[in-house]
Amino acid sequence: MELPRAQLVRLKERDRLAVAFELDGRPASALAGDTVLTAVLTQSRQLRVNEFSGQPRAGFCMMGACQDCWVRLADGRSLRACQTMIEPGMRIRTLQGQT
Repeated sequence: MELPRAQLVRLKERDRLAVAFELDGRPASALAGDTVLTAVLTQSRQLRVNEFSGQPRAGFCMMGACQDCWVRLADGRSLRACQTMIEPGMRIRTLQGQT
């Protein structure tokens, strides 16, 4: 059985405005009011790869306490994906070594 490409599947609230962003260099779309975590996990199986173990991560506490959902923007800034709202044009990098 093949696993779905995305970790999360949106079941409700599909009528919100679309928000275009970039995920690892590819165009992506979320909905207004989504967190970066939701935006990424509706597009991908993982949020990031752990820098120490190399294992995939998808967030943990979902409230900003565990430090597991940090991602980088293309400009080098880091942000907590579970507490940051997606914004149009965001350029999110989840893979190490990307600029």
